Amino acid sequence: MEKGYIQIYTGNGKGKTTAALGLALRACGHGMSVFIAQFVKGMKYGELDALQRFSDNITIKQYGRDCFIHKEPEDEDRRVAKQGWQEVQEVVSSNGADILILDELGIAIYYGLITIEEVLELISKKPVEMEIVITGRKVPEELFEVADLVTEMREIKHYYQQNVSAREGIEF
Repeated sequence: MEKGYIQIYTGNGKGKTTAALGLALRACGHGMSVFIAQFVKGMKYGELDALQRFSDNITIKQYGRDCFIHKEPEDEDRRVAKQGWQEVQEVVSSNGADILILDELGIAIYYGLITIEEVLELISKKPVEMEIVITGRKVPEELFEVADLVTEMREIKHYYQQNVSAREGIEF
């Protein structure tokens, strides 16, 4: 197995989770195992049903409730995120996946659900061959320093500006 790297997909543009899921699908095609931890998300998204078809290779778990992004997180949001973080630590310590995707971790850090120190400690303990992918807006620049790849999704134009609502199969 080759060395695994740290990848970050961040920025205000659309496509961060989609890029990470594309990587998961590609890895699945090569027989690799993928663990996807979705922080902050607890709603039903199309990827949950789609990834069930690849459950031999891909595990996806949500560690969020309803979206609280326009208000402060509640104690239950913190509890669910910490429970998820415990599972993520177990995946790393047991070398339980070839690729670990920490979806919306940037937002989880921003809202104090997970600390930057916890993330840096996790990265320092990752098995050499494990790939870790971090997604989300507001990823702290301290993580850029330990990352091997950082991609910023930049919004230039978005149809939300014309009051287009999130569409099933496209945005969720």
